Amino acid sequence: MRTYEVLFILSPQVPEEEATTLITEFRGVAEKSGAVLKGEEPWGRRRLAYPIEKFNDGHYHLFVFESDGSLAELDRRMRISDRVLRHMIVRTDLDHKRADKLARKNPKKERVRPLPASLTTPQASAPASVSAAPEADPQTAAPADAENA
Repeated sequence: MRTYEVLFILSPQVPEEEATTLITEFRGVAEKSGAVLKGEEPWGRRRLAYPIEKFNDGHYHLFVFESDGSLAELDRRMRISDRVLRHMIVRTDLDHKRADKLARKNPKKERVRPLPASLTTPQASAPASVSAAPEADPQTAAPADAENA
């Protein structure tokens, strides 16, 4: 089975009811050609990277299909629809096969992070920063240095 991702952008002027009918029509066209819908994601209204037909926004929608054939009829319907600003159909199963092949060729070694030093050394009852000799008080040390100078 081949896996396809179909991403299309609808015009922002399309009413919500017409957008849902277009989406169901596109889904039906693909299923009539033998494709099985594996996933659907409405991305909603987003800003375009550059203006298309003087529009700066569009309604994005993504389908993921599995099919033995091609999605040529869906591509044709999207191309002739004036409500679709852009569409793209990409076959993704080859990418997944390549990734699986590379993973089998170079398996990741299980990496164990070393524990921090504070967790590996046993803690004594007193903190390690406390010393046995008391530190000199800065106020009393200053006159002693003044007398020696």
